[in-house]
Amino acid sequence: MTAEIKPTKYLLQSVATGAIFEDTGWLLDAPGEDQPTLVRAVYEKKQLQLNEDKAGLYRFSDWLPVVRPLMGSDSPVTYKSEGLSKVLGLSNLYITFSGYWPAKGATMRTCSFKETEAFSVGARMDGRQPGKVLVVASAGNTARAFAQVCSDNNIPLLLCVPEDNLNALWFDAALNDCVKLVVTAAGSDYFDAIHLSNLACQINGFYAEGGAKNVARRDGMATTMLSATTFIGRIPDYYFQAVGSGTGAIAAWEANLRFIEDGRFGSHKMKLMVSQNAPFLPIYKAWKVKSRQMLPYDDKLARQDVESIDAKVLSNRRPPYSIAGGLFDALVDTDGEVLAVENDAARKAAQLFEQTEGIDIHPAAAVATASLLQAVENNQVEKDAVVMLNITGGGEALFAKENKLYYLQPLIVFPVSPTIEEVKEKIGQLRW
Repeated sequence: MTAEIKPTKYLLQSVATGAIFEDTGWLLDAPGEDQPTLVRAVYEKKQLQLNEDKAGLYRFSDWLPVVRPLMGSDSPVTYKSEGLSKVLGLSNLYITFSGYWPAKGATMRTCSFKETEAFSVGARMDGRQPGKVLVVASAGNTARAFAQVCSDNNIPLLLCVPEDNLNALWFDAALNDCVKLVVTAAGSDYFDAIHLSNLACQINGFYAEGGAKNVARRDGMATTMLSATTFIGRIPDYYFQAVGSGTGAIAAWEANLRFIEDGRFGSHKMKLMVSQNAPFLPIYKAWKVKSRQMLPYDDKLARQDVESIDAKVLSNRRPPYSIAGGLFDALVDTDGEVLAVENDAARKAAQLFEQTEGIDIHPAAAVATASLLQAVENNQVEKDAVVMLNITGGGEALFAKENKLYYLQPLIVFPVSPTIEEVKEKIGQLRW
């Protein structure tokens, strides 16, 4: 039972300076440091021991900042591909699947690897948080995961989502009223939802989940890498994933470094092969000129580009790219690459995946699959290389076929750029 899991022993470390300090409850930044930096968890156990008798995600609890485990988690599933690998001519293609695919042992009710974040973030909570209500901004999948997990575990939650993405907020049952949804009006995007969440966090009693800065979010996402490496028996040579913020790729890189320190899975760094959905390519464009800073992106053009892509969840205009320990550093350290994938290529990749592997996948996962096809075609991957394809969401069509779906409705619709006074007044009237 998950209740038997003891709190994980860990410290926090600044990537910029190497300073190590205690986690005082909900630290998102390095104390006393001015330079923007991520902080990492430094776990007492340097070698990962899988807790096979523990439920779900917490089998990886040695490398998760667990204070109190939550109920109902599942973990990513890794298997060696037969169908897609044959088409691509890859002899060592491994697929890490997060979603709903009972035949493979995957039973994530929200069909997305964002569940790994929600169960890890929730497990980090210990009562010392600075407020009462957790605030999460999302373009869709993260909101669905946090809503489900917080509802099931009675954690007060405020979700901030673009109104155009409401179709992503489906569930197999009505949610607990501890979960409340507010949205930014039609025509807004993920950046606007983040802005709204930042304003909400200025209200007494509300606190930010933290996004990429939260070690629990990154280490939860890193369980995809933990699943793959422990299943394969070695660190992969290549890692393919579609990115919006790049947090999942950062997490995989950090897990790679831990496995090198572990000493049993190899001493090499896998090449990060991350992809974006064209024409929304802020990370791609910055990396192509090897700029540590994001390049200027006209607001009107950015909104048009977001509107035109299939994988809306990849539409982060302010990713943790430049920050110390962020995606730029991860790409540099792993000699990584960023690929661009058009909608049509992603759609064809989704069809190919379902035909060869037997399950539907999310648009973002289709972008990742298309990028692998592209890399193989361009001879960027050796045929005998150990390749990890991170399928970050799938099985939604199967889940919808088996379950009646309920959609979460917003309590407040804010304009694209609300004032702090408006946000305080309207959200302040909500009751948990």
